[in-house]
This record gives sequence, structure tokens and C-alpha cells, in this order.
Amino acid sequence: MKLHELKSTPGSKKDATRVGRGMASGKGKTSTRGHKGQNSRSGGGVRPGFEGGQTPLFRRLPKIGFTSLNRKEFVLINLDKLETLGLTDVNHKTLMDKKIIKNEKTLIKILGNGKITKSINVKVNKVSKSAEELIKAAGGTVEVI
Repeated sequence: MKLHELKSTPGSKKDATRVGRGMASGKGKTSTRGHKGQNSRSGGGVRPGFEGGQTPLFRRLPKIGFTSLNRKEFVLINLDKLETLGLTDVNHKTLMDKKIIKNEKTLIKILGNGKITKSINVKVNKVSKSAEELIKAAGGTVEVI
């Protein structure tokens, strides 16, 4: 059974409360807003995070961390993943075809976790030393762009 296969029985779907539709509805006149005050007015209410004048949580907590504007994010791929992909050439185009990366501008780094048995030609942005040694030992080539 799936959500779209459920039959709607009486009482299984609740209509939204319609306010401001006359006194007989029980939700007329003030339309559930009560009498007077900031929240009864149109456009009334307080901004998100406002705590009635108390120093709000986002100001009580210390400022921590730093984000570098020049940071480069790499997609990390281990050797065991390359082994399961079954590629002979590993570059941006082949990894896009296998849907490992989303576009050709993505930075890629190959890491040395796992073993590789067949010869592969790697042409990526970065390769760890252990991965490079294992690829060359298997008879492959490594080129850093």
C-alpha cells in the first residue's frame, strides 16, 4: 500500500479552519487573534529570534570558526571505488559519465584506501602519495592537472 492508494474515508481529511467568516462560524470578529495587542494587528508580531527584549540565543552564543574564501573543496575518491567502477581511464569526463561528479569544474583527489589490481590511467587534480605508488605498481599512469 502506498500513500496515493489510500482511500479517503469520512473524517480522514480535515479541512483548514476558515476564520473571519461571520459570528456563526465561531471564528468571526477577531478571527482567533484575541483583543488588542501587537499580534492582533495586521503586520503585527515580532521578528524571528526575538525573545521579548531578553538577549536572544544567537547573541548569547560565542562566535566560533572561520570560513576561508579561498577554500577549495575536492571530491575524494578511494582506489577501491575506482576498482569497482571498472574504468581504464579516470578523468573528469569518465567520472561524469558514471555520475560520480556533477560537472567538469569539480576538483578531484584520489586517495590510497583499498587495492587496485588492473592498470588505469589517472588524470585528475590531486593524487595522494600512497595512491600514486599503488597505481604505478599496478602498471598505471598518474597525471596531475
